[in-house]
This record gives sequence, C-alpha cells and structure tokens, in this order.
Amino acid sequence: MKKKKLTSLLAVSLATAMLLSGCGSDGNKDGSSQPSSSTPTSSDNGGGESNSGTNGGGGATEPETPAPEALSFAEGTVLRMATGYNNAKTGITFDAETAGEGITLADGVTYNPGDLKPTWVEVQNILGVVFENKYQGNNDTKEWEYWKEQLDQVDMVNGTASGLTEAGVAGMVVDINQYIDSMPNFKAYLEENPIVRLSITGDTTTGAIYFSPYFDGVNDIERMPLMRVDWVAKLLDGEGEFAADKSGTTTAPVYQPYMPTSGKVEVDVVTPDGKSVEKVTKDYDAAGNIIQKMNDAGSMSGVDAVNMLRTYIDEAYGGYYGTTRSNLFCGQNAAWDADELVALLRCVVSNAPTLNGTDTIQGLFSREDDNNQRRVDMFRFVGTLFGVRGLESRQDYLYVGNDGKLHDARQEAATYVALERMNALAQEGLISKSFMDSSAEKTQTMLENDLGFMHYDYNQTQTLFNATALQEGEKYMAVMVPVARWDDGTGEQFMRFTESWRSVKTGGWAISKAGVGDDTNKLNAALKLIDYAYSPEGQILMSYGPAAFRNDNETFLFNGKEMPTISDAAYAELWEKANGNYTNYARMYLGSTLSFLKSQAFEYQCTHEVGREGAGYISNAIGLGTIKHPELAIVTDNMWYTSVPTVLPTTKAENDTINSFAELGSSGRFGQGKEQQNLFLDIIVSGFSGEGTSSAEETVNTVANTWNGAQYLQIKETAWQYLLQFYNSLTK
Repeated sequence: MKKKKLTSLLAVSLATAMLLSGCGSDGNKDGSSQPSSSTPTSSDNGGGESNSGTNGGGGATEPETPAPEALSFAEGTVLRMATGYNNAKTGITFDAETAGEGITLADGVTYNPGDLKPTWVEVQNILGVVFENKYQGNNDTKEWEYWKEQLDQVDMVNGTASGLTEAGVAGMVVDINQYIDSMPNFKAYLEENPIVRLSITGDTTTGAIYFSPYFDGVNDIERMPLMRVDWVAKLLDGEGEFAADKSGTTTAPVYQPYMPTSGKVEVDVVTPDGKSVEKVTKDYDAAGNIIQKMNDAGSMSGVDAVNMLRTYIDEAYGGYYGTTRSNLFCGQNAAWDADELVALLRCVVSNAPTLNGTDTIQGLFSREDDNNQRRVDMFRFVGTLFGVRGLESRQDYLYVGNDGKLHDARQEAATYVALERMNALAQEGLISKSFMDSSAEKTQTMLENDLGFMHYDYNQTQTLFNATALQEGEKYMAVMVPVARWDDGTGEQFMRFTESWRSVKTGGWAISKAGVGDDTNKLNAALKLIDYAYSPEGQILMSYGPAAFRNDNETFLFNGKEMPTISDAAYAELWEKANGNYTNYARMYLGSTLSFLKSQAFEYQCTHEVGREGAGYISNAIGLGTIKHPELAIVTDNMWYTSVPTVLPTTKAENDTINSFAELGSSGRFGQGKEQQNLFLDIIVSGFSGEGTSSAEETVNTVANTWNGAQYLQIKETAWQYLLQFYNSLTK
C-alpha cells in the first residue's frame, strides 16, 4: 500500500527530529591494560609509527609532527567483504530471493542476483576498489565464528564489538588507530565525540581500535512503549459511567502494588501544549492505590474494572485529565506508572468484546513471540517499568553506578524482584499466550487481527502498521515513558528515565590482519572505506543510498544539519517493496545502513504521522527534562548518568577467563540471540524455579558465586577504571 509523501518535513523542529525514531596490540609487557604516561597514539602520530616517549615539558619546543601518509592504493584493488547485516538479504550484493530474475529500482537500473547493491556500486566507483562478496548471511556472532579460523580468505569481516576487540587483542584484526592520522574524517568524528572514542578503545596503553563502529542513530531514544490508544480512549473517555453489552471478567489478582498506597507523589509532566513543564499530584490519600482497590475487590466484570479505573483517575489527579482520562497514558502530559498500566491491562483484556468483538485480547506482546532476539524486549520493558538499570545496557548487563563503578544487573536483587512482578502479570494472563508458550504469533498478526494491545519496540517500524494493518479510527502509537521509582544516588525519587539510548551498536566491521597481510593496497583500501563512510558525503550515502534515490537540492533541518529528502520514486518504491519500512528497504535494496554511521534523517521521513505524533511527545519531554537518560559523556557529578561503553579494554588473558564462564555467556543463561536461552525471560514466564534460582536472593548468589559473576565484574571494573584514565588523557 503506497502513501503520499509528506511535504511538511522541511519545517520539522530539531527536538522532534531527534526521536524519530587491529595489527593487534600486545599492551604492556605484563599483559595488563593499564595506560602508560604517554599521550595516546591517536594524538601524536601518523602512518602507524609508535612513540613511546612523553610530551615535552619545561617550556621545551614540541618537535614538528610529520604530515600523515595518504592512504594510496592501486586502482581496482580487490576487497573481499564478509560483511552484511544479520541475513543473506541484507548484504552488499543482491540475493536470489530479492532480485529474482532481475529487479529494476528507482534509479532505472536492473539488478540481478550477485550484483552489488546501488550503494556499493557507488562506493566502488568513488574509491576505485572492487568489492568481492564473501558474506555468509549470518548475524555478527555467527559470521565471525565462520571466518575466524580462515581469516586469510577475507579482508573485511563483521562481528560483535566485544568479539572483534577480543580478536584484536589476540592479533587477529588490524588496529585502526595506528593509521588514524591518515583517516581525517574518522579522526574528526572521534575528536568531536570523545565518549564514542572511549566506547571503541580496545587497549588503553596504545589507544587501539579494532573495529569500525556502527551507529543506528546516536544520542536519542531507541525503544518506546507503544499501545492501541484508540482502545484506551474508548474505555476511559467520556461523561458518566462506562457501559457495555458484553464483557469478560478479570482474573484473580496476583500483581501487588508497586507505587505507594497512601500519601501524595508529585511528578513533572509536559504541559498539553508541549511548551513547558508543570507538576501533577498522584493523591493516594484521596483515591487509594488502584491495584490495591482492584485486588481488594477480587475478580470483577470488565465494566466494573473500567469504572473503578475511571473513578481512580478522577480522584487521584483531582480532575486534572477531565473526561479525556486517556491522556494519563497517551497524552503529551501523561503521568502513568506501572500500577496504572496493570489496571489498564486488566480493563483491556477483560473488555475484548467491546474493543475487538471477540473474547480475546493479548495485553503485552513482543514483535516475534517465537524469537528470543525480540522476546528480550519484554525484560527490557521491565527495567523501564520498575526502575531497574542494566536491562538495556550497551554491554552485557552492565551500568555505571553513582559510585563511578560498574554494576551487573544479573547480580542485583532489584532485577529479580522486578522480574517477579512481571511474572505476576503473566499469571494474570496480561502477557500474550504466544509469548508464554513461544508459538509463532507475530506483531503483524496481533495488529492486523486486533489481537494485541501493547509492546515495547522501535517507533518507525512498528507504527507503520497504522498504514498496513489498522483500519480507519484505529491508532497504534508510542506513549510516554512511565513514572517509576529510581535511585540515581540522590535518593529514591519518582521520575521518568530510559536506558534505551542510542550509542555505539554492539556490532561492527574489522580488517582481517591475515587477509590483507603485507598487501598495502588492500590495507589502505580498507582503511579508506572506513574513513570515507565518516565523511559528510559518505554518511549521506551510507544512510540514503546514491543520488538517484534522494533529493540533494531539497533539504530539511535534522539535528541541526541540512539533510536531503528521499526522492519521490524511492519513497514510492519503499512502500511497494518494503511496506514503508525504511530499514528493510535500505538494507535489502539499496545496501545502505549495513554499518558505519546511519543518520535517522532518512528514517524520520518515512515515519507514519502517528509515529511522529507519539515520538514528538516523547521528544518534547526529553527536551524539557522530564525524561532523563544516560549521557554520552563522563558525567563527573553523578556517574549514574554515564552511558556504559559498548566495549571495555580487557586483555587476552582476561577475555579467556571471561569466556570460560559458560553460564554468563550468550550460549549460557543470558543469551539475547534468536535461538538462545535467557533466564530473565524464564522468570517472567515461569517464576523462580530450578536449582540455585528458586528466589531473587538465591539467584543473585548463584550468578555471583557459582557462575563466576563476581569475578567477571571485577575484571570488567578493572578495565573500566583503566578506560577512565585513558579518557582523562584524551581530554587534557
């Protein structure tokens, strides 16, 4: 289904646009990663030369730094590319299924299976290289596993950030930092974004960088709560009492209050016009706690549940929301919390006949309930709901505490208490049956058939269902981040905080040391590719594709920069071939957004108007400070707000030790891959069970002691402290 291109994009504001959304080093001789007193190589040297001395002092004149060597290579140099994004359809060349017997795109060119995609044809022409596809169509982990024992067969390979850094320490991939002065675009980007530099440093002695980072947008929110807001309005809005010819009943209550049951709580909200901040009061003395009231009443009809929630909203907020009570959840001035959401879920699930004409609605669901990679979004949502850090970490389950040290959510009792709360929702039937039994239900089915109410995911891709799955008057929209109890070190407070903040992604591309060998042409061509991708024109090409797919003369302001608009032909093709999903279109047909720096500008233009509405509310809230988040900086006055780096500079010996902790690894108890196991999900579904995991306290003890979590955290903490020292040397 094709949609008309939106012409109002040229006037979009900055705030709204933000949302839409190694030669390996041996380190010190003793094998530690402690930094030396010398200034990092990235500041001093070019052409891969190392300087072990310190900067001059006592007024001495600094020696003149030689000009960096250019990255020259022979025209037609071949780069063997084991690179792509997760599957065969999203590599640099067309697969047989996508291209068929030939596919003609908006540039007027017909592409066949095995042909380079348009972006890579353009890069090949600009740089004068020849790309040879070696990609096996795997995710980062599996692709690296396939090639790591035969790296002489490829020149560039993708993998996880941590895996490639580990390989760099072991001398398997090239240290890009040795050539940083010959990469002016990449160097400039790192100098402008020192926290990014920190996030990709693999060795704090040399400043080694073993992979080119991937950014799927940067410094804005990533995942958001999404819900059928038309259902919320149907249940909660209007004068008088709610009535229905038919309803179901709520189940016996299991979930217990999370918010207070008495007293008053003040929270900051954005005013309905989106321009300023005001305080609203949750008055538990006047209204009671909605969960406690429902629990005391026991099982009740769906109609009674709705009227109880309506009365609670009126009394708790002193009539603030008027007859548009749905704004508690869906408005710019929303102030909902976990208890209020559970009450709403009880109302939604028990009023299926009114909302979708059936006897069944699934409350919370995940995008693909049979795919662990998507199911983990359920425990990520747990962190946002109940004030728990580390569940949306950029690295494992780590976060920086207000003490400046690393903490591991797997070893925190609060994590398991929150998961147990989520299990209570599951026991009440408020989480989809398909999530509980891992059947093949997917979001498309949930929304197309009016079966699902809410999930936690990316705004652009999921709000597209307003155009492809929903009917007139139906609305699936991002809603405000919930109010929760958070302790940032200044004392527990009720506020909004999201850990879902865009930074360096957990995958990237590396240069195979055995692949390029002594061939300077190959090495320089690979380095040049990385550097070009970070140039202004390279960033646009890697996001939008070639000029034939964009309007360079028709721009709009995005994050303070003038960015091109997507061409009419490409926009129409995006709907025809990818149902409006920008990311799928870019990766499958253009070959862009596979790695490097992806601007969200293209994605924003392809976001459905409903998606822009909800994300706009959240953008205003972030801009006005009512939603807090990790900072891509070292926040010295409260380290709790510092984003944990995507990698940490551990030594080969330390990596070997960590890899021996089988239960902690991705193939152990905490995997986030498609077919992996995750203990957090098991607890949501089944509660505490199994030897060593029969309670929150026992599970923490098992992870810390039996599964070597304490030793793991000590290794990571040591590397973190070295990295902070290295960061200080960069910013002197």
